[in-house]
Amino acid sequence: MGDDGLRGFMREVDKKGDLDKRDTQQKDTEKQQAKRARNMQDQGIRGYLQKLENSGEMLRVTKEVDPQTNLSAIEWKTYDQHGKATIFDNIKGHPEWQVCSQIFTDRTKWSMGVNLQEDEFLEGMLRKVSKPLEPVIQDTGNAPCKEVIKIGEEASLYDIPVVTISEEDGGPFIPAGMAIVKDPESGIRNMSIHRQQVFDERTTGFLILPRQARRIHDKYTQRKEPMPVAVVIGAHPAIWFGSAFTTTFGVDELAVAGGVLGDPVRLVKCETIDVEVPADAEIIIEGEIIPGELRHEGPFGEVPGTYAEADECEVFHVKAITHRRDPIYYALHCGAPITCTQATTGIGIELATWDHLSKVEGGMDIMDIRCHAAAGLMMIVIKLRPKMSGQAKTALLAALSGPYLHPKLAIAVDEDIDANDLRQVMWSVTTRVNAADDVDLIPNTRTFPLDKVSPVPEGGHQFERMGTKWLIDATMPAVSRPDQRQRFARAMPKNFDQVELEDFLPEDLFK
Repeated sequence: MGDDGLRGFMREVDKKGDLDKRDTQQKDTEKQQAKRARNMQDQGIRGYLQKLENSGEMLRVTKEVDPQTNLSAIEWKTYDQHGKATIFDNIKGHPEWQVCSQIFTDRTKWSMGVNLQEDEFLEGMLRKVSKPLEPVIQDTGNAPCKEVIKIGEEASLYDIPVVTISEEDGGPFIPAGMAIVKDPESGIRNMSIHRQQVFDERTTGFLILPRQARRIHDKYTQRKEPMPVAVVIGAHPAIWFGSAFTTTFGVDELAVAGGVLGDPVRLVKCETIDVEVPADAEIIIEGEIIPGELRHEGPFGEVPGTYAEADECEVFHVKAITHRRDPIYYALHCGAPITCTQATTGIGIELATWDHLSKVEGGMDIMDIRCHAAAGLMMIVIKLRPKMSGQAKTALLAALSGPYLHPKLAIAVDEDIDANDLRQVMWSVTTRVNAADDVDLIPNTRTFPLDKVSPVPEGGHQFERMGTKWLIDATMPAVSRPDQRQRFARAMPKNFDQVELEDFLPEDLFK
């Protein structure tokens, strides 16, 4: 062999060695990812439900219930009267299914779901959200969400115990579907929640508000291509939070979910579309939205607690349904407060507002923020320690122009008021507010699209509302006048902080 032949042979050997090295590195990376995936914490909803039940935050119903006639009333009343979530074991027409509801209705339950103490919840969630973790793709072979696979005509929405929720709803709705779509240009995922009225076995409505998913949908429409959509139902609280959290366009909400979880979310490929979904989810509905196809849907009991009128929306066509064995359907209640709908979105509003206010005036001394579920998310209470006159109003103006449109009433209260206790908030409003000085109206501003009392501009859509926002400064006079502040102090019982009721009342009350 000549020198040229030898050099050529050696180049081939080196090239093969490089390829072998890359193959080995790739295999090592895949092994590391597989090992990391095995060591990750539970990413399904079942562990969380068990935690709720073990802690007394959830009640189990064993008598037969009907998703079309009484399930909704039972779960709503159970939380309204007892503060408990519900899980149903005996579903009429669906012997292999369970249904859960009202599982994210308050900060106590949320704190359990994301492993935080309740008194550190907002600050803890902000820390988690600020450290997103990109999801990882794993093999579909042992993914729980693939234990049962139905494709084409085998896939029927009637097999799922979808609930008819409010009295005047246009039919059964899937309100807890976390829809995952991909930007056709960048390939970046977007995950958001869209209500879906079930029309028949394989079609639903798909309401898309003018937000991030609409931008992606419009790109598919311009390309005259169907938009692939994977609808995820029932997953870890961190993933549910990610789907409801509004972030910058182009940020993968599944990465936000990973940050809240503390582990990358495990994803697997869908069966019929090019979309990845959480491997530990209960149910995956694969499908697509055809450009230009619209259909009337509604009415529907929405997050403010009133009905959204019937209107036209896009149509979702089912291509496949996969789910776990003995699946659990998450029947999100959307309608009269208090439900998971208000509580979940409210937490997103609270976090975004806290982060927003941290940048106003170089940061304010914020102690708590509550977007009240009972007010249909349209009232937010800011508990703060004002450093100077006028700062409370600055905070309120910032809160009303934050990342979310929902709040139209903002109230500022002092550090001695529990922002979560509406009795204390209203006491502060009546005893510390001189309306001529402390109440301001801001007319002709965009309001929450579902705020029905705000008018629609002539020729506009029902989701393009203009109205009046208002703020109430219910804080005491400025710290430069301590004598004035003392006049507005709450008259609390003697030794209030020292007395513990557990020392005097029956033990059963505190179990």
